[in-house]
Amino acid sequence: MSSSTPISPSASVIGADDDATARKDSLIEYPSLFPIKVMGLQHEHLVSSITTIARQFDPAFDASTVELRPSSTGKYLGVTITVTATSREQLDSLYMALTSDPHVKVVL
Repeated sequence: MSSSTPISPSASVIGADDDATARKDSLIEYPSLFPIKVMGLQHEHLVSSITTIARQFDPAFDASTVELRPSSTGKYLGVTITVTATSREQLDSLYMALTSDPHVKVVL
């Protein structure tokens, strides 16, 4: 005896109009300003590394908008950048690039 899960009549065929479905599933309207919080070890090159990465994915990135928050011990630095998000793929790639920096501990 086997059990099966019925397929909903509203289920879409794989590959059929995936772009439209992705747009409906996204909570972000593109393009939009998108803040990203990065926490890293306090290091003289941390901010410049983060801004360089941001510019790779948003050539119009304005480094003057960067916000810095040192931890109470001074060991870590919180860096908030705001980029112009143009797609989910762009944001995914940006997050991957930021997390690959050896001084970055967390990207939100």
